[in-house]
Amino acid sequence: MKLLSLLFFGFLIQPTLSVADAPKGYPFQSFDEAMTQSQQESKLLFVYFGRYGCGYCEKTNQEAFIDPEVKRRYSEHYALAYVDAESGKRLRLPSGERITERDLGTRYDALVTPVFTFLNPNGESVYRMVGVQRIEDLIEADSKIQSALAKARQ
Repeated sequence: MKLLSLLFFGFLIQPTLSVADAPKGYPFQSFDEAMTQSQQESKLLFVYFGRYGCGYCEKTNQEAFIDPEVKRRYSEHYALAYVDAESGKRLRLPSGERITERDLGTRYDALVTPVFTFLNPNGESVYRMVGVQRIEDLIEADSKIQSALAKARQ
């Protein structure tokens, strides 16, 4: 009984860890899968560089990505990739090069998290946001990008 009490007490005082995964309910993929989708569908790629324990990532997930309009816009307009900027998980770039997610984060200057980078299908950055984002920030970024794309098509 004493052991059970100690275990229960341990759960009560255990600090809550902040886990920042890709926002729930979005079609986030690995970078290489999303890059392939971006190229096949001629869509921009939206890359969310996060990391385990990132409180700012979790805040953005809970306060901005929860919005239905953000979800609709980003799911429709972009191939979505989530990259753990500290992970040793390996991926293959369209060029065939194999690198880790951490190396990819370094390549795209995701040295802090969260970083949100919009890439063209060739992997070139077209827009970037760093830090906690609000609903308004994500909608404004999408509006700017969609407007620029419409002008480019004319």
